[in-house]
Amino acid sequence: MTTTNQRLLALDIFRGITIAGMILVNNPGSWEYKYALLRHASWHGLTPTDLIFPFFMFIMGISTYISLEKYGFKRSGATVWKIVKRSLVIFAIGVGLYWAWFSSIYQKFSFDHVFILGVLQRLALCYGVAALVAISMKHKHIPWLIAGLLVSYLCLLLFGSGFEYNESNILSIVDRTVLGSHVYMDNGIAPEGLLSTIPGIAHVLIGFCCGKLMMEVKEVNEKIQRLFLVGTILAFSGFLLSYGCPINKKIWSPTFVIVTCGLASCFLALMIWIIDVKGKKTWSRFFEPFGVNPLFLYVTGAVFDILFENIRFTFGEKNINLKQYAYSEVLQPALGDYLGSLAYALLFVSLVWTVGYVLYKKKIYIKI
Repeated sequence: MTTTNQRLLALDIFRGITIAGMILVNNPGSWEYKYALLRHASWHGLTPTDLIFPFFMFIMGISTYISLEKYGFKRSGATVWKIVKRSLVIFAIGVGLYWAWFSSIYQKFSFDHVFILGVLQRLALCYGVAALVAISMKHKHIPWLIAGLLVSYLCLLLFGSGFEYNESNILSIVDRTVLGSHVYMDNGIAPEGLLSTIPGIAHVLIGFCCGKLMMEVKEVNEKIQRLFLVGTILAFSGFLLSYGCPINKKIWSPTFVIVTCGLASCFLALMIWIIDVKGKKTWSRFFEPFGVNPLFLYVTGAVFDILFENIRFTFGEKNINLKQYAYSEVLQPALGDYLGSLAYALLFVSLVWTVGYVLYKKKIYIKI
């Protein structure tokens, strides 16, 4: 089968699945009542939920290749400024969301406890550095840079108690020293900390290299073969190396990077085969609106969550917010603790999808 260089629908669908997944796991009716599949691994290990964010970062790497290819990977003032500006905007939105969230909690506009780092901030930093590398370095040298970043980070973990789940961890020490109270800590570890941004950059660069391998050929079956081959090698290698370097999302361990990138590459190959080769697209239409306006809809979900937590009213003798009413007064009594919590998350995703669908039908694409 021959094709042109037209946009692969599977890539949009894959991106849409990850964004829908991120919104789903971030917005349960109750954080206490979440099914195991929708929880992150407590420390070492890997759950389906742990795959969502790294899959998106892998796709970001592929998208970076596709977008910069239009400019011939030429470094110019205009291109550099475009990359820096986009990184700053995404980073600022991430900080702004935390600011709005904390302001709603403390009922005052204060920067005292606002988190500097988070999901959007990590995306901004990793995209910015990876994109600048892509226009500044010969692409044949990027795999060596990736290896250097991961090996250096592994040495940091090994000699800095990096696999300890407490404040003796070098990652925790650096985050507390540099950021103080402006970073979210889970038992002393920041899931999106400063030093763990290093393997995050390598993560996006692996996606970039896979994008290069995929887009260098026009034949769809060859794209699939390349992605499956690379994905299998990465996943197998990562699982093998995990006996010495545990897979761990909270510290973004090197094996976490290798395994999740490998699985993402294989999953994308499967999606291309199902959607672009076999033409089985009906099931995927729900995810298209998420795929074409990914970051905007992610931010929309975060804004809705802040609003639902702060729109309060009197119900009987209770003063509750909109989220508490939907879960505690409607869904939990009807469906139970866990199913009610999942139902709330699914309804929340559907609400965000409605916004995305309106934009999608009007062909409005908001790039952040």
